[in-house]
Amino acid sequence: MYKLSQVTKDYPKGRATVHALRGVNVEIADGEWLSIQGPTGHGKSTLLQLLGGLDRPTSGSLELNGRDLARLGENAMTKVRASQIGFIFQTFNLIPTLSAQENVETALVPLGIKDSARRSRAAEALASVGLSDRARHLPSELSGGQQQRVAIARALVKEPKVLLADEPTGNLDEDTRDEIIGLLEKLWQDNGLTMIMVTHDSTVARRAQRLGTMRNGQLTVKQTVK
Repeated sequence: MYKLSQVTKDYPKGRATVHALRGVNVEIADGEWLSIQGPTGHGKSTLLQLLGGLDRPTSGSLELNGRDLARLGENAMTKVRASQIGFIFQTFNLIPTLSAQENVETALVPLGIKDSARRSRAAEALASVGLSDRARHLPSELSGGQQQRVAIARALVKEPKVLLADEPTGNLDEDTRDEIIGLLEKLWQDNGLTMIMVTHDSTVARRAQRLGTMRNGQLTVKQTVK
């Protein structure tokens, strides 16, 4: 699925250079769940952005199914993001003026799917996260947990190969956290997803098959103990 070889990412900061990633090497298998932890500012979110094609490495190769994302043209990269990768964020990133149904449908617009098929697939995705009865509600009319479920449905409606989650339970209370992680685990298993999750929560991280730790822009990975 993913193969990263000597991936670096540098950012200019004034006259200085921030070395966000320093030679990351890792392989992530098809259908694997990898959680990534580490102190704030040590490269976790940067790595997730590169895996999602939202940014490009400064050097090194980052292959997804044999294609080096670092060398793809912008149009090809946009197609990869639109069709193969789903994103979930801590802040949900829902459009406040759109209903839950409409928010989910937005993920299908870049794929050129017709209106009727888009509505049908969005309804199915909302049903898969237990929100059929909230389809017409605006984000402001939903709880935090419900908003994250909408965000999960939006990520999965396009049937991606990869699910990238950046602190998906960071804004949720403990009970809702457990509910959302249980849902993600079920969807990961049922859909054969490759899931990469950044989280500060060790309880969440230990649910994964492997646990990565980011420190000073370098990644170490080990098997989790079940």
